[in-house]
Amino acid sequence: QVQLVESGGGLVQAGGSLRLSCSASGRSDSVAVTGWFRRAPGKEREFVVSISRSGGTTYNYDSMKGRFSISRDAAKNTVYLQMNNLKPEDTAVYYCAASSNNVWNYWGQGIQVTVSS
Repeated sequence: QVQLVESGGGLVQAGGSLRLSCSASGRSDSVAVTGWFRRAPGKEREFVVSISRSGGTTYNYDSMKGRFSISRDAAKNTVYLQMNNLKPEDTAVYYCAASSNNVWNYWGQGIQVTVSS
């Protein structure tokens, strides 16, 4: 089992920045890929970005590459999502997820990010 805990969310004004953290414990050595998803009010959950153990990244939208960046600190078993120039449409609950066999096996509890206009 892998446990994931998100932190760093909150309320920010449009144009501001936040950094989310996802800390893994348990069998974190079995995790091949860690990703971030989000669910905006009234919408389906969507994939945002992921990072592999080797550092390879995948973004859902090219437009996110300029504002969002993902990184990992292997020593701390933590993955970060740096979000800059936030927009009201980025308001959502953000979830960290981990995959060990091409399936998103493990999920965090989610953390709220609210961007005010």
